[in-house]
Amino acid sequence: MNYPQIICIGEILFDCLADQLGKELNEVRSWTAYPGGAPANVACGLIKLGVSAAFIGCIGEDKPGEELVDLVEKVGVNLTGIQRHTSAKTRQVYVTRSQRGERQFAGFGNIQTEEFADTQLDAEQLPESLFSQGKYLVTGTLELAYPNSKKAIFKAIELAKKYQLKIFIDVNWRPVFWQNIETAKPLILQVLHEADVIKCSQEEANWLFNTENPQKIAEQFSKIQGVLITLGEKGCHYYLGKNKGTVEGFSVKVIDTTGAGDSFVAGFLSQCCRYEDEILNNPEIAKQGIIYSNAVGALTTTKPGAIAAQPTKEETEIWLKKH
Repeated sequence: MNYPQIICIGEILFDCLADQLGKELNEVRSWTAYPGGAPANVACGLIKLGVSAAFIGCIGEDKPGEELVDLVEKVGVNLTGIQRHTSAKTRQVYVTRSQRGERQFAGFGNIQTEEFADTQLDAEQLPESLFSQGKYLVTGTLELAYPNSKKAIFKAIELAKKYQLKIFIDVNWRPVFWQNIETAKPLILQVLHEADVIKCSQEEANWLFNTENPQKIAEQFSKIQGVLITLGEKGCHYYLGKNKGTVEGFSVKVIDTTGAGDSFVAGFLSQCCRYEDEILNNPEIAKQGIIYSNAVGALTTTKPGAIAAQPTKEETEIWLKKH
């Protein structure tokens, strides 16, 4: 078995994007389904950037589930940890878009959020051997919203600590996934105490910490090695080791912002695998790592969909030379 360097755990789903821009949910006439789910996007992004990755998640025994597995397998992601649920369906998320392509989550059609297969991820079925040679575990916080998948996330964190993987947590706050919003913040903060690296958007940073200063956020956690705060097209504030700064984003013609943050994460983790602790110790490498991550994120916005739009390592390097 080829052991992946990075293990991504969480949701895999279809983002159904509104074909008509600038319309409210009830005005949209047609939708196009794109494969997505943050951890699955990150796993695919890593493969395209030349880093081995695995995805762990739960899908339904249905056509959408089969399509997602086929796609992710074709990209080259290790799916040893995929689980199938006999009755729960694979999640589909409806997304409306502004005239500029910015997204707004618009719900799950006529199925309740807790009825989808990803909520049934089973801690007992996590393949421990997958963790034995890894470097990073990557997770978001959506799975914390449901009892079974929450247990699976805590088990994965336990396995990551056992095998000394670093833990990368992307906050990825989506209120629409939570039945009880009041429980979200304390639970998310609890899990962030397990992280080596935290990534959040500007809005998430202000919501959770009342600051978008990555150093101030890092000071609230004992084991944190890095905090990344993404600012959309404006770039990223970062604090890595003791190195901090802001790197401006790249100006591109935006077609669709779906998955841009996940591509940024894939870009960053590819640089962590390449430079290891140097990304924390060397200020120039830390900065270059963020520039590279910004480029991968920006390139993803120039085409529709998340996984289909992700650039390869070669495409990213050629594009960076020009810009």
